[in-house]
This record gives sequence, C-alpha cells and structure tokens, in this order.
Amino acid sequence: MKSDKDLYRQLRNLSCDELWLGEVPLFNQAGPAERLKRVALIRAVGVVFSASGTPAQQTAVRDWLRKLLQDPAEKIRRYAMTALPKIGAGAGEEGELLSLLETTTVEREKKFLGRALEKIGGEATLAAVTKKPGLLPQTEQKVKASLARTASPSAIRLDRAIDPIPGLRIHLRCRKGLEAIVRAEVEEYIAQHGKFELLDFRSRCIALTPIAPFTLQDIYSLRCFATLGFGLGVVRETDAEKSVEGLAQVITSPLARQLFAALTEGSIRYRLDYVEKGHQRGAVRQVATRAYALCPEILNDASEAPWSVDLHPTGHGISVELRPKITPDPRLYYRTDDVWAASHPPLAACMARVAGRVDNEIVWDPFCGSGVELIECALRGGVKKVFGTDLDAQAITIAQANFAAAKLPNVTAQFAGVDFLNYAKIPGLGPQSVTLIITNPPMGRRVRVPNLRGLIANLFTIAAQALKPGGRLVFANPLKLDSPDRSLKLQSRQTVDLGGFDCQLELYRKE
Repeated sequence: MKSDKDLYRQLRNLSCDELWLGEVPLFNQAGPAERLKRVALIRAVGVVFSASGTPAQQTAVRDWLRKLLQDPAEKIRRYAMTALPKIGAGAGEEGELLSLLETTTVEREKKFLGRALEKIGGEATLAAVTKKPGLLPQTEQKVKASLARTASPSAIRLDRAIDPIPGLRIHLRCRKGLEAIVRAEVEEYIAQHGKFELLDFRSRCIALTPIAPFTLQDIYSLRCFATLGFGLGVVRETDAEKSVEGLAQVITSPLARQLFAALTEGSIRYRLDYVEKGHQRGAVRQVATRAYALCPEILNDASEAPWSVDLHPTGHGISVELRPKITPDPRLYYRTDDVWAASHPPLAACMARVAGRVDNEIVWDPFCGSGVELIECALRGGVKKVFGTDLDAQAITIAQANFAAAKLPNVTAQFAGVDFLNYAKIPGLGPQSVTLIITNPPMGRRVRVPNLRGLIANLFTIAAQALKPGGRLVFANPLKLDSPDRSLKLQSRQTVDLGGFDCQLELYRKE
C-alpha cells in the first residue's frame, strides 16, 4: 500500500470532478480501516479545490470537511482541520474547531487545532484561548496579530527623529566586496552632516552609531547599502533551550521596545528570520512564544509585518538585529517596473560611485535593462545626457518609464532597442562620443549568452571606440579577461559576490 505522501502525490494530479465524483464517494462508503489508508485524499481535495474549484464546489468541500471533524478517527479529524483553512473557512468552521478544542483530550489534536485556528481564527478564538492561559500561546499570538493587522495597519516612521541611544549600533549590510564603497559613502555623509560616527568595518557590514538626533530618512539618503538593522545584542548560548530564552529576552529588551515604539505607526509586529539557515519553523515557534510571554504587546507575525528580527550566525553566537521592512524602498521611488535579471540597485549605486562624478557627463549603458545604472549615475549629479540600449524591447519601455519617474529635469535621455555593436547608428552616439560607459552585462546565468567570452571582448572593443579620451568604463566582469585594447587602462578591480558567484567590478580609463 502506498504511503500517505505517495498517495497524496497521485491524487493531487486528479481533476476536481475526478476527486469529487470518484474518490470522495469511495472514501465515504469505505470502512474505518480503508478510510485511514486513504486519508491523504482529504489533503489532496483541500489543495486541488482551493486552486481550481468553483465557489459552489468549495462550499460543498467545506461542508464535507466539517462533517469529517466529527469522525471517530483522530487522524481523519486532523487531516480535515488542516485542509479547512485552504478552502476558505469562516465563522462556522471556526466554531466547529473551537467546539472540538473544548472536548478533545489528545495533545497532538490540540496542536493541529491550534495551527488551523491560527489561520482562520478571530475574536471568538482569541476569547477562547485567553480564558485558559497557556492553552495555545502561539495561536493566541497569531490570532491577536491578525486582528491587529486588520484593525491597525502598521507602517515605519521614516521621518520620526530619534535621540542618540548610548551603545546603539546601526548595521549597514551589503554584498561581500562592496564594503569599502559603502564605507566611503558613509564617511562622506558624516563629513557633510555629522549625526553618526563610524564604529567598525567588516565583511558585508559597516557599523555606525548616532551622535545626534537622526531619522531613518537620514540613513536612507545613503544609496550603496542593501539593508539596515539595529543591533539589539548577541546571544552567546549554544544550548538550544538557553538560546531560546536568550533570544526572547533580546527581542523584548528595553532597547528593542524603545525602537519599536518610536518607529512604528500602528501595531508592533515582526517576522523572525534565521538568516542563512533557511526555514526554522520549530525554533521560530519556540522563540516567538517565549517572547510573547515576556511582552504580549510585541507580536510575531509572518504576514505583512513592518519589522524583521534577523538572527545572524557569528563565530561567537547569534547577532540579533531589528530591520525595518519598508516596501517599496524609499530610495527606489523611480522603479515603476523591473526586468528579469535586472541589476541589484545598491550594486548599481556602488558602480556609480566607482565611476565618480564628472560635470557634463555623457553616459551610455549598452545593456541597460530597467535603467538602474543610468539613474544612479544621474542622481549622483553632473550628468548631462544618458543613452540606454538593450535587445529587449520590453526592457527599453521599462527603462524609459523608470527614468521619467526619477524626475531628473536637467538630464536628457535616449533609449533604443538595438544591439550595442550597432551603437553608431543611434543619433548622438558614435566614436569618442561618451565620457562614461557603465553596465552590468548579461552573464549567462539568468539570461542565456551563447558566447559570453566574445560578448565581453566586444564590450572592450566598443568601449575603446565610443569613449572620449579620459573616459571611463565601469562594469561587472564575470570573466578573468582583461581589455585587449591597450588604450583602456585598468584603474581598479575588486571581487564582488553577486549572489552565489564572484564577479570583478572594474574601472578602466581610456588614455
């Protein structure tokens, strides 16, 4: 006999009619032993009908599942309560689950009832579980968070001024290899505005601390970092039980509460993320439940939470960071749309800084994608005109829309859907016509490139032709290939992690 998982895989490939008119009647007529053998049918029905069932069919399935909640077999009841949220349960189903919660004595069944009620529960569930403290603490927190999300949608206060907090660390994280560029941008900001002091500089992270009142908007005026997080502390315990207590105490510490309260509009909710460890559902449940016991006002919520509590493994424990989840990123106000394999905006900002600022700059991106590199260059200042070319017509449309949304009135832009080898056919482009070429070319990982080595060699050749004397080429080079044209002299090269593979961020200058 097939296992439950094997049978489920087989049944979920059937149509709604095949399940409802064929398999469900056989299941209903079978004896207790045979029903248990085919219990995977309940899961398959929930999944298939939630995806492709009509409203009338879903209502019929819901009624069937509610009847199964009264089945003598605990396993059948458990499968039914798991399937109900998928099919769209409401107050009636919530009432059935709460009635079962009152009568069951099976601990495993209580656990699955709690998980179902986490998804569909409302005021009735919250009232039921709070009457019995400790009955289903995770369910209580999830339902409370769901109700708070509906009643008081949350947002991050970008413009709220925060007084300096002694010992507060702000971590600006970036891709490996870009740390020096992010640090240089931070130092430039400090020289102009003060407000912060640089603390340290390590792999993928630059740490600073406030020395004057600041806002999140101040930090988001920096363009080269990827994410920011407030350091809440480090838990050094390696014992699992002790680390749960330590993490919960850090998440609900006075520092965390102060930041949550000052920077949150609406309910305080967070998502717990074990960075670099993948899904850790059991550990998340333990830590979140303990944190809720310490501070019921701070709610763990995986749905639309304005905050993420990121747990970063270190050589001496777990670093806990409070990261604002601001969507869209305020720095990307111009991004109306994106294209597959588009550049990571902080990388584009770093490339613009590597290029430097030159007055009356004429910039060309041969593989412009959604136009991010061109926009980041223009935002740096000094740019007079930009050209963007790409073989993808949709990319050109998106790049034009993004550039218009960037609102750069003193910069003219021209986009064309042509092969970069034919650049001289574009009015305004030709030999020695541009002062900067900046690009993140296709690398063959997300967009197929038949001859990547030939493409990079051609880029060097075209750059040597199109650049004015003294002009620069800044690009992400996926190959260990130097310019074959001697007029292009390498000025700098740094290895950057582009998400699982290394690339060279290079600056050439034309003599």
